[in-house]
Amino acid sequence: MTTAYEQLKYFLQNQMQMQHIYQPVMLRTILQNGGKATVREIAQEFLRGDRSQLEYYEKITKQVPGNVLARRHIVQRHGSEYRLIPSLSELTGNERTELIELCNKKLRLFLEARSLDPWEHRRKVGYVPGSLRYEVLKRAGGRCEACGVSVETKALEVDHIVPRNKGGSNDLTNLQALCYTCNAQKRDTDSTDFHALKETFKKRRKGCPFCGIEARKSIMGNELAFAIYDKYPVTQFHTLIIPKRHLSNLFKMYQSELNAVHKLLYEMRATIVARDRTVEGFNFGANAGEVAGQTVPHCHFHLIPRRPNDVEDPRGGIRGVISNKQLYV
Repeated sequence: MTTAYEQLKYFLQNQMQMQHIYQPVMLRTILQNGGKATVREIAQEFLRGDRSQLEYYEKITKQVPGNVLARRHIVQRHGSEYRLIPSLSELTGNERTELIELCNKKLRLFLEARSLDPWEHRRKVGYVPGSLRYEVLKRAGGRCEACGVSVETKALEVDHIVPRNKGGSNDLTNLQALCYTCNAQKRDTDSTDFHALKETFKKRRKGCPFCGIEARKSIMGNELAFAIYDKYPVTQFHTLIIPKRHLSNLFKMYQSELNAVHKLLYEMRATIVARDRTVEGFNFGANAGEVAGQTVPHCHFHLIPRRPNDVEDPRGGIRGVISNKQLYV
């Protein structure tokens, strides 16, 4: 009969399936604490290995207290290390103890005077559930959607494209994966008037055939886009995916609108395949400009199901927009 120790050892070696570091870190913490640990103690161990948090506070250290204390000739920076200036390097044990207590007193007075949580600025505005975080990171392919850096090189954060405090939602179409650096730069330098930006999503044009069709023809939709079946289908279930905001072509879309279209594209593909098992392929694309064949001046995307033998020779696919260039000859 196996012991509890042997069962746990076997689980760790052979059965533990991981999508993150959480399980082994939690077990290690409990084991190191003699068989028990509080939620706070376990969370602190998660935090210890969170590169995005560490990078954030490294930046804070250099930009704020490091600069101030260096200008006051209290510390000096040597590479990645801060040291007391030479004249303070020979403090006695009692002197160090007294100065540490003065630091603690300053902290207490600050907190008592303001009744503030000093870490409040790091709280996420609107918690993003783990399942949504996973979808965002999976969609991004494990890379920052701004600079392309891999999660193996720099930790990724889930960012609200339109911030929560500016009306942005937790909808998947409003989320993106950014590395810590890009996310910090977005917060620090982005001067976009998000209230005005939010208003642009309501833009509709009188007389536009796509600006009033959603309620009557929509198959499915989300906050920023909807899908309808094409009035003149190339094949059965030929679908149009249309941003709700009136804009002339895809090159004027915001990232959140591209995300919304991308989400509907996958949902409509799944719906079509479920309804018709003969569908084995798709053409997907958009016409941008009259010379490219655009006839409705409202951005829209075509999702065209393809079936075996629906044309004599399908090779070249979308190259057929210029008929004599479709085949590779």
